[in-house]
Amino acid sequence: MKRYINPYSVLILLAVFISACKVSKDVATPKPELPVAFRNSATTADSSSIADVQWKNFFTDATLQKLIDSAIARNYDMQIAIKNIEASQLLFKQVKWNYVPELNLNVTANTNRPSDNSVTGLSLTQYNIGTKHIEDYNANLGLTWEADIWGKIRNQSRSALAQYLQTNEAKKAIQTNLVAGVSQGYYNLLMLDAQLEIAQKNVKLNDSTLRIIRLQFDAGQVTQLAVQQAEAQQLSAAQLVPGFERDIAIQENAIKILTGALPDKVERTARLDEVTIPENLSAGVPSAIVSRRPDVKTAELALNVANANVGIAQANMYPSLTITANGGLNTFRASNWFTVPASLFGTVAGAITQPLLQHRQLKTQYKVALVDREKTVLQFRQSVLNAVGEVSDALVRIEKLKTQQTIIANRVSTLEKATNNANLLFSNGQATYLEVITAQSNVLQSELDLATVKNARLNAMSDLYRSLGGGWK
Repeated sequence: MKRYINPYSVLILLAVFISACKVSKDVATPKPELPVAFRNSATTADSSSIADVQWKNFFTDATLQKLIDSAIARNYDMQIAIKNIEASQLLFKQVKWNYVPELNLNVTANTNRPSDNSVTGLSLTQYNIGTKHIEDYNANLGLTWEADIWGKIRNQSRSALAQYLQTNEAKKAIQTNLVAGVSQGYYNLLMLDAQLEIAQKNVKLNDSTLRIIRLQFDAGQVTQLAVQQAEAQQLSAAQLVPGFERDIAIQENAIKILTGALPDKVERTARLDEVTIPENLSAGVPSAIVSRRPDVKTAELALNVANANVGIAQANMYPSLTITANGGLNTFRASNWFTVPASLFGTVAGAITQPLLQHRQLKTQYKVALVDREKTVLQFRQSVLNAVGEVSDALVRIEKLKTQQTIIANRVSTLEKATNNANLLFSNGQATYLEVITAQSNVLQSELDLATVKNARLNAMSDLYRSLGGGWK
């Protein structure tokens, strides 16, 4: 006795058996070439890094903390990043439904009046059903399910998950840049405050010198040239004041915009010389950059997307198994539409589709996906290389700017003494007005340079914190 084998059962079993197959082989995340230690950083086994410190514990100035808090909460780039996360999360949840069969409800009603000379018209006349119209009323549920034989749906889910995680990393990257940007803007503001104060102080000092020279001119001790040069020196110091006031307003506006507010004044209580810079800023080990830096992590996740796209492109070249089923009510009279069980019908079908004419196109898409994956690997390596370079640059800036600050501070101290001596000697007639003007000009420029270098050190500290991946915790 022969046993009947249902062909649809064979198709389903075949789909289940092959569904475990994986047509593409993933490329593992490459191990980037990393140094034992960053350049300009001592070789150490200590993996601790300032990037592990929460930004509120790294930037301890209360005013700066309020500005950063406001930027994280109100900055529009940050809000857009959050919306991108929400959209990506919805898409990721939707992809999970690709495993579920598609189910549609169809309700149709139509009528057709065939030609009397057509086969259908002659048939209506032959069967004498009392009408020359063909009516059809249909209400059914249609089910379609594609078996995930080659892992196409699985790869779609992997791609959606990686893209969702990338949006999270993008938000972290924006926050990291915001923290660094606001802190650097705030330090620039303190520098400009200090430079404005220096310029105003020198204007007063030049006013005093100019009065003395004018008195000497009235007494016939100096010429008109001395008065003119003193006036020029006073104007040179005075013209710096509106320039610094302009830069302060522009910097305040930039900070306010970063915090999502309209341009306005930024309240501050600290002075540049009151801000301390930690002596030991630990960079940790270079290998930690891969897990800390959001942009590097995004590049790593891009490889997951590329692997999934290769799998999808390759799966498109293989046969697909689709199972369809329809069932419902059908009749040629509206009065009998919902007569059960007479109007019931049902169909089940299975189909295997193998692309033929478009195979070349699909193969090209697969090869392009392979090339894109190779590009993604290179981009990941490049992102790691850039990250290591940024950390090394920040470290060398911190080291050399510290030396510069020490030298300039000594120069300022020496020039302040020289200026005091020049004023005393000038008052006693033992120094010329040119020596006084030169000393005042030198100390002005040195004090401005000292404020600039102090600010550059603070900015380098913020940049090191950002380049190590700090600021998003």
